[in-house]
Amino acid sequence: MSSMLRTALVCATPVCRVGILHSGSKLAPKLGTTFATRALIHSGQPNNNSLTGKRINEESVTGTEGFHTKDSATSKQGLTTPDAVSTLPPTIVRGDWVLFHPVYSQEEIKAVEVLQREAKTISDKIACNLVKLTRWGFDLVSGYKHKPIPADSKMSVEELRKGGYILDEKAWLSRILFLETVAGVPGMVAAMLRHLTSLRLMRRDSGWIHTLLEEAENERMHLMTFMTLRRPSLFFRGLVLGAQGVFFNLFFLSYIISPRTCHRFVAYLEEEAVLTYTRCIQDIESGRLPEWSNMPAPEIAKDYWRLDSGAKLLDVIYAVRSDESTHRFVNHSLANLNTETDVNPFALREPDMLVKGRKLGFTREEAEKYVVESHEMLEHGKADSK
Repeated sequence: MSSMLRTALVCATPVCRVGILHSGSKLAPKLGTTFATRALIHSGQPNNNSLTGKRINEESVTGTEGFHTKDSATSKQGLTTPDAVSTLPPTIVRGDWVLFHPVYSQEEIKAVEVLQREAKTISDKIACNLVKLTRWGFDLVSGYKHKPIPADSKMSVEELRKGGYILDEKAWLSRILFLETVAGVPGMVAAMLRHLTSLRLMRRDSGWIHTLLEEAENERMHLMTFMTLRRPSLFFRGLVLGAQGVFFNLFFLSYIISPRTCHRFVAYLEEEAVLTYTRCIQDIESGRLPEWSNMPAPEIAKDYWRLDSGAKLLDVIYAVRSDESTHRFVNHSLANLNTETDVNPFALREPDMLVKGRKLGFTREEAEKYVVESHEMLEHGKADSK
């Protein structure tokens, strides 16, 4: 087995590993660092003509609907044996419990661009304006200004902070923690509603649930990472409780009414997240956030994003920004699809950050082409492995 394939297997979830093994080692060189081969929800005979082609009685390859203990050799490790893919500190029970998430190369994390999609339709304008309103309210409550620093300014870091030009590390951390507690809600709500719809109508979901759950967990892991830097006060936790309760119910009702608008809302929200983390990176690299300049990356972050042992907090923030760029790309893409009939184009794989970081989603035609290419790659891998 090639080293690339072994890397892909380590970085993938159990379901991903089954798909990779079935595709054969000859497919491995095509797998980038953010590429994970997954078993499509609608596999069997591929339909290369439409996003909507699927049958409830399609034959399935091993691992299509999930990983089973019989699919691999029994693990010889005990419950408390640490391993290389754990996401918990070494003093706690460890194990590979996270869903699929990209692991980025240095080239990819630097490829993210701050982009804004023009709102053209009425629903897009509603989503965009709601995000602007949310951002304004959040900035007002948190005291975030980010006023442009005068070009000829010779003010010290302390003077810039007092003048409201930049944030200190406590303000940045409060902002990030609050942002991530809310950001993990949409994916879970959307996945839950699609799960219930699948049960109620007794039909398959077209692969959307898995991607939405991955997004929710990824945002939660952001929170778990930054929680290692600070223990929030009871007042802060109370604010989070209230905001989460209101946002959960509003998003729940909104997704029932218009899933497409909700995905566009999340995509616009992720545009703001990319902007926020980009500004944070700029402050660190310019020396305006000295407290974080040489701070080591938390162990949970090294584990989750497969960072080097000497990684710094700056590397973590680059990885988090790349994740937000992924959510921006995916949700803009999903908002361009028919949420009732179309297959999730990312059920099998995702583009690398050189695409996701510089593009605001696939159009429906691009998504259909991507699905066809994914099926062809999987079939080609199967043929090579025989």
